[in-house]
Amino acid sequence: MDKADDRHIVISADGHCGASVTGYRDYLESSYLEDFDRWESTFEVPYEDMKGEEGSRNWDSDRRLRDLEEDGVVAEVLYPNTVPPFFSTSSLASGQAAVPNAEELRRRRAGLQAHNRWLADFCSQAKGRRAGVMQVLPHDIDAAVADVRAGVAAGLHGGVLLPGVPPGSGLPPLYHHDYYAPLWETCAELGIPINCHSGGSGPRTGDREEDDMFFLMEMKWWDQRTLRHLILGGVLERHPGLKFVFTEVGADWIPGLLKSMDRFFDSARTPSGLSGDEVTYHGSHVIDRLSLRPSEYWQRQCYVGASFLHPNETAKRGLVGVDKIMWGSDYPHIEASFPYSREAIRFALGGVPADEAAAMLAGNAAEVYGFSLDELRPVAARIGPGRDDVEAGLDPATLPPEAAKCPAFAGAMPGAATTQLGDNRKSVEK
Repeated sequence: MDKADDRHIVISADGHCGASVTGYRDYLESSYLEDFDRWESTFEVPYEDMKGEEGSRNWDSDRRLRDLEEDGVVAEVLYPNTVPPFFSTSSLASGQAAVPNAEELRRRRAGLQAHNRWLADFCSQAKGRRAGVMQVLPHDIDAAVADVRAGVAAGLHGGVLLPGVPPGSGLPPLYHHDYYAPLWETCAELGIPINCHSGGSGPRTGDREEDDMFFLMEMKWWDQRTLRHLILGGVLERHPGLKFVFTEVGADWIPGLLKSMDRFFDSARTPSGLSGDEVTYHGSHVIDRLSLRPSEYWQRQCYVGASFLHPNETAKRGLVGVDKIMWGSDYPHIEASFPYSREAIRFALGGVPADEAAAMLAGNAAEVYGFSLDELRPVAARIGPGRDDVEAGLDPATLPPEAAKCPAFAGAMPGAATTQLGDNRKSVEK
């Protein structure tokens, strides 16, 4: 076997980055510099992992490449992490509340434009190994479309981060609304995906500890809601060339949700209804406008960035679609698999045939985000995890205690109920 074929190429479909606070200044239009200086003079970084020495992992290109190569990762998809100009918190979650006025909206758009320009430069420092996900504000849909075109022209091929528009945001909260059609049309035309990342869809209910807990627990529900609206609301029907990616929301919920939507679809299309506990939909029969069942839209146009991929999820790969799952490390977050990504990969994919593992580790992400596997293969030949090692799996009892920080090892650490090795050898198909 050729050395390059002896190791897996690993593309993380979930990485986070951003400039330091002052690092964004050079990427702002000159008319915003005085505003920026006033904002920056009072701004305090709200997140501990973005301060001090650890914070540089977000913007230090050389350090990031060293860390990821030590972890066996050759390329990554990059979502935002640090706070862009004129925001108070991460822009990933800032779309959950209404923008107070037109001037603030103008400033925030300028801040996101600065992030996109910075991101294009950051990706160019590791050509072919980074796919930057651009940010837009949907409050002015024509401006959002212009920003998408500018991002693609600058070299950002990671697609668009779908802004959160829950109730209270001041925007149509349902993505099947005609208001968003120009954005869908543009992304389909340019061949870039729409990315839904956990934390960006749901509203915050307050600032108490209980509110934080429920926000974390309900993230997945809001992403499920988004998928329902995109499919049953006809977005995927009207834009068959558009790709949607759901990242950092797990993969175990997908088969059940698709099954329930298929049942609803079948019931709505049956005049007399279905027997059992299903209820026939007697509305305007908008379901009749769909040419495919919900699960078929998923298979045609949707993907999951399965950060913290777990053996329980890998066992369902036949139901989700082996060609739909993309592994992710979530670097540089505290809960990331770094520096135990090799172990996380072995634990999640033990017993999985090498060709299926290769698809989930790199092939699918290369197709969605435009990476060249041929260009990445020489790097993987140096640092990638061995194919035989991955298929052999990992005994979780050998993991160091600090690995427990990552959800990829949930329930598997010493002292907890362990997952039996070999569970992934055959994918669940029914």
